[in-house]
Amino acid sequence: MVQSLPLAQRSRIFAWTLFDFANTAFSVIIVTVIYSRYFTNHVAGGQRWLWGLAVSLSMICAALLSPPLGAAADFSNHKKLFLFLFTIVSVICTGLLFFVQQGMIAAGMFIFILANIGFEGGLVFYDAFLPSLTSARSYGRVSGYGFAMGYLGALVVLLIVNVLLPESTNPDYFFFIRLSFVVAAGFFLVFSIPMFIAVPEPISTPVSGRIPYVREGIKRARATFRALFIKKEYPNIARFLIAFFIYNDGILTVIAFAAIFADNILHMNDKDIIIFFAIVQTSAVLGSIVFGIITDKIGPKKTITITLVLWICIAIAAYFVTTVTIFYVVACAAGAAIGSSQSASRSMMALLTPRDREAEFFGFYDGLCGKASAVIGPLIYGLTADLTNERVAALTITVFFAVGLFVLQGIPEPDRKLTVSPSG
Repeated sequence: MVQSLPLAQRSRIFAWTLFDFANTAFSVIIVTVIYSRYFTNHVAGGQRWLWGLAVSLSMICAALLSPPLGAAADFSNHKKLFLFLFTIVSVICTGLLFFVQQGMIAAGMFIFILANIGFEGGLVFYDAFLPSLTSARSYGRVSGYGFAMGYLGALVVLLIVNVLLPESTNPDYFFFIRLSFVVAAGFFLVFSIPMFIAVPEPISTPVSGRIPYVREGIKRARATFRALFIKKEYPNIARFLIAFFIYNDGILTVIAFAAIFADNILHMNDKDIIIFFAIVQTSAVLGSIVFGIITDKIGPKKTITITLVLWICIAIAAYFVTTVTIFYVVACAAGAAIGSSQSASRSMMALLTPRDREAEFFGFYDGLCGKASAVIGPLIYGLTADLTNERVAALTITVFFAVGLFVLQGIPEPDRKLTVSPSG
């Protein structure tokens, strides 16, 4: 039980979860709700493929950077420094989006790509702190608290922006839209500070001498890739990464197209979509907490299995949605599924990962398998929607969840009782 931990350890866990609270301001305001539609409809004149290209390029860059930088962070014992650098890049570039106006397509894409690389790259080092904060028996609960705080942060920043935005007929409406990007940057910066002050650098094997860390990180990342997928020295981790790659593709596709689905199928406006996502964040908070507790009771593998079955039902239900009310019900279920599946997945990865190589292995989890998967699903969804309609496109997502579920079943879950609690 997390409640039974010493006060100092609980404080570190709370400070760690505040980073989740902080960084979701970027994901919800920039990636999902506001900037994505502002760039597509106002800056790029309705050219949605440009937004898709910007997202794809940023995710590919983050995917390529994450494994070697994760290995370098492990090798140099500087996870916190790497996290700080990526965070600052994301915060600064998010604030600079304020200056992107109509017709500034290249600038809007370039600044967003840098901001998203900073955001996505930082997650590798943030997640790698989990094994040093608590024991394996509490991974699920602590991971769930982190995601719950993240969705709570998204809810708070959405409510702030909802109050900030005037009616769309206001002549200064786009000024306030751009001001919301500054709000997201400030929110990210302020609430990430406790992480850097209160959470210590995880203790790992020291390395003597002056070494080119990034070069060495690339070497270790290549060696890890060979060990995972060629020599198969860690078969359970390799299988889980493949399963995660597949079903996370479906999750990221839902995130990328939820607002577009609401706009095109149900004709919801900006205010309606903000309120809609605020409600979804609430269900995600509850899902993260409840399923975090369930994960510690039954294990992450069984929890992921439950959530993937739920995801399949959600994708099928989306095909039949005809009213806003029913869409709210389906979306709230999706919110709970997002929080629970992501939290349990992070717990499963922490359970499988060898100590002292957390950032390196999480580099493959968050980077190669987490971020690279964001390219395939959205592309298939977009092509299907263009050739048929968005309802049929929603059905294609079930394939990712079903195949991921099948691969997951071949992975034995490690005994959590055999993992030694970290000191302090």
